[in-house]
Amino acid sequence: MEAITSSYITAFLLGLFSTVHCIAMCGSVIGALTLSLPVEVRENQRKMFPYVLNYNLGRLLSYAIAGAIVGLLSSPLIEFNGHLVLRYLSVMVMIAMGLYLGGWFPKFAQMERMGAPIWKRLQPIGQKLLPVRTLKQAFLLGTVWGWLPCGLVYAALAVAATVGEPVKASMVMLAFGVGTLPAVMGAGLFTGLLASMARAKHLRQIAGILIIAMALATAFWPMDHHAHDNHTSHEHHVL
Repeated sequence: MEAITSSYITAFLLGLFSTVHCIAMCGSVIGALTLSLPVEVRENQRKMFPYVLNYNLGRLLSYAIAGAIVGLLSSPLIEFNGHLVLRYLSVMVMIAMGLYLGGWFPKFAQMERMGAPIWKRLQPIGQKLLPVRTLKQAFLLGTVWGWLPCGLVYAALAVAATVGEPVKASMVMLAFGVGTLPAVMGAGLFTGLLASMARAKHLRQIAGILIIAMALATAFWPMDHHAHDNHTSHEHHVL
């Protein structure tokens, strides 16, 4: 249980520490979505909030589905003691993400192309939902937005893979999504102010260093619970 909890914390902090990346990456997206709303909604933050919230709830649902898929695919590796490989792979991806965020490893952006084939199929669906006029439309558009190619999401999926169970991996991705909410929700409501923060080089570097530090801590903080459970079960069987 402690190892599972550590995965949730890692995913949440990954989303939280990447605030400036979220604003830079998704700020323009949610800004465009906000501009598709009726003028009377855009000019009233109280009216706009439910739409911004629904965008993000849809996004989190997509993250949860992606986590479940990754958990399903990684579960056989966990059963065959591949947890260490997955754990250190997730550490390497997080370090790469931190270096990229700080501006020290721009080639990491190429990793985001991995999701391009899926996005090409989903993007036309999202366009059909514009302009947004209902909360249901906002939610459905958010589910499409959740599949936008993003290195940060892939880093979170690498963490989710270490859990090795679809439901728990899905929860890890939800924890990550919750960590990104302050930035992305804020970008929807206060676009101009937060966009200027996202361009601040020193803030991006601080965020990158925090993610690298967290990744290094994760390397010495086991996230796999199956190995412990299987070992305990084996001891009981022998006894």
